[in-house]
Amino acid sequence: MAEIENLEPDLEELRESYRSGKTKEASWRKSQLKGLLTLLKEQEKDIFKALEQDLGKHYAESYRDEVGTLTKSVNLALSSLKDWMSSRKAKLPIATFPSTAEVFPEPLGLVLIISSWNFPFGLSLEPVIGAIAAGNSVVLKPSELAPASSSLLAKTIPTYLDKKAVKVIEGGAAVGEHLLRCKWDKIFFTGNPRVGRVVMTAAANHLTPVTLELGGKCPAIFDSFSSSWDKEMVIKRVLGGKFGACAGQACIAIDYILVQEGFAPTLLELLRNMTKKMFGENPRETKSMARIINKKHFLRLKNILDDPSVQSCIVHGGGVDEDNLFIEPTILMNPPLKASIMTDEIFGPLLPIITLKKIEDSIEFINSRPKALAIYVFTKNETLKRRIISETSSGSVTFNDAIIQYAADTIPFGGVGESGFGRYHGKFSYDTFTYEKAILRRSLLTEFWLRFPPWNDFKLALTKSAYSFDYFGFLLVLLGLKIYS
Repeated sequence: MAEIENLEPDLEELRESYRSGKTKEASWRKSQLKGLLTLLKEQEKDIFKALEQDLGKHYAESYRDEVGTLTKSVNLALSSLKDWMSSRKAKLPIATFPSTAEVFPEPLGLVLIISSWNFPFGLSLEPVIGAIAAGNSVVLKPSELAPASSSLLAKTIPTYLDKKAVKVIEGGAAVGEHLLRCKWDKIFFTGNPRVGRVVMTAAANHLTPVTLELGGKCPAIFDSFSSSWDKEMVIKRVLGGKFGACAGQACIAIDYILVQEGFAPTLLELLRNMTKKMFGENPRETKSMARIINKKHFLRLKNILDDPSVQSCIVHGGGVDEDNLFIEPTILMNPPLKASIMTDEIFGPLLPIITLKKIEDSIEFINSRPKALAIYVFTKNETLKRRIISETSSGSVTFNDAIIQYAADTIPFGGVGESGFGRYHGKFSYDTFTYEKAILRRSLLTEFWLRFPPWNDFKLALTKSAYSFDYFGFLLVLLGLKIYS
């Protein structure tokens, strides 16, 4: 509660930092980005330790998904900042001559970033990079469900960044609720749809703009492959996009597979064999897969498997270790579509396979459900690819791979519908925390008198020609060579 009591003075200090104008300076933005880069380098081992403590992640996975992607993002922001900060010229119609216009990127002010527990550094610092690059002051609230990571962020950020402009506020639901009652210039939230609705409701009180990075059930459409090379390649990518992404505890992890029933036995055999190769006979001992975040989430997943109608569909794995909060990679064949495993986001190492008469039926199956954050399609069929793009709606579509779109800076990352709205990564992160201010400069040398009263048909005819960009017609009316009524 002490954190809540001291909150208002902290927020006022942040607002004052922004009002002073220092966060708008390119030098300040660069210094903060360089500070983040130094933090990632000097605290790398402690970050690995925190992620192992919170989620049981192997340090290689931690670097791939968090430290590495963040380092890449900071370097991109540093090298691109001058260009991002530059205004761009805007064209104006000839009728406004002599005038000039530009679009000027302006920071929003004081922003709140609420991050999630599954990638506690990546999902915290990726938006912070964009917010700082855009010249904002920032409050970061990490998830209390990853306490070691949250504590490390709270300890290190004041050391490496300007503590009068960037603050970490730790705490649980009470702190989060108190923060949401405050006035912000932007709220960026990563989490589940239930809390997302709470965030939107609170933001509405101050008409605060919101970015919601939520999630949902991301399907993978698996077409038949004949080449053994192709089969091995895509199976590795499927398993990496499910069990290799924080044990399936990722908003963009593959949630379930759709496959033509004739190819299902082949797919199952391929998945079984490759799962053993990638994660070993005992994945917990090989430390090749993360564990479940806490007992609450472990029991949620265990209850899904304990459903008799679901348990009978397990075709691989299914082992659980409550003491170590570990669930081995588990594959299920055709669980009931009305069971929770197929209605709710799984967020764990359970992989259902749903068989269809034709692979094209996957389009109708996907469209009958809420819009996904990502759709993954493993196919060489160009017609199917075109249909997926044109006939489905999702945050992204990735062909013949999974998860990889998260690391791409040149395409936006974000959802649509119930999977969220807003986007970030690369320049899109900068844009998310920026307002594009329109600037128009008008000369006093000339004036178009037709835009002022008193009104008459002559002025109306000239105005119609001007708005239609019919400058020849405008000239004819002006010279009395064109009849108007």
